[in-house]
Amino acid sequence: MTGGEAAREGVRTASQGGTGREVVARCGLVARGALYVLVGVLAVRVAFGEGDGGQQADRTGALQELAEKPFGGFLVWAVGIGLVCMMLWRLSEAVFGAAGPDGDKAGKRLASAARTVFYGVVAFSVLSFAAGSGGGKSGDEQSRDVTASALDLPGGPWWVAAVGVAIAVGGVVIAVRAALRKFRKHLAMDGTPEGVRKAVEFLGVTGGVARGAVFAAAGGFVVYAALRYDPAEAKGVDGTLRAFTQTPAGPWLLVVVAAGLVLFGLFSWAMAIWRRV
Repeated sequence: MTGGEAAREGVRTASQGGTGREVVARCGLVARGALYVLVGVLAVRVAFGEGDGGQQADRTGALQELAEKPFGGFLVWAVGIGLVCMMLWRLSEAVFGAAGPDGDKAGKRLASAARTVFYGVVAFSVLSFAAGSGGGKSGDEQSRDVTASALDLPGGPWWVAAVGVAIAVGGVVIAVRAALRKFRKHLAMDGTPEGVRKAVEFLGVTGGVARGAVFAAAGGFVVYAALRYDPAEAKGVDGTLRAFTQTPAGPWLLVVVAAGLVLFGLFSWAMAIWRRV
């Protein structure tokens, strides 16, 4: 190994193995888990007809629910800071490489860069809500506004359709990878009782499939909005979840998906304990 290679390896090792990266990763996973649990619980209420009072089964609704709890303001700020940690963790993976033998591959770095942007947007939204300046619009309204602006651009419908396809494909990939248990390679559970490992795998599979289904459906609505040239057809998480009640399975499909989102939140908490970072 040359001196330059040794230096680069040292930087990467420090970035991956130090307590800083580990702390931000685990804090981020805890925050992500809290949001998914809350959204899933709100979606169950919607399925049983308890969500018609204006509360949204999405990130905004979850934050409103959290803010109403004792020390709610503090909890919302904590979630926002946790999501900033999630963004910083993914940024470190994009810059220094992810944990594992394939962490330096270009595809892994690009995926981490995309996640950095995603969690940066989510963190900004949550912190804006915490500061009292970001709670005016629901996720559905924000989706419609962004879609309307994009449709007015030159070639707008094509851009919107491309984004919708990317979101839908991403959802399918998330679901397939969860079903194939690809997450197992990221878990450090040696010596953990077999029952615990199986429980974590169950959370990862069911939660990941449900999460992927929501992303895939949301992407499909974006594509439909582009085809119809109608931003009203685009849906956020709340609108996407409510659309599951319009299927032949009725509200029970939403119950299944909502339960899956809660399980994904629990899986995120398990990842906060056992994830290799």
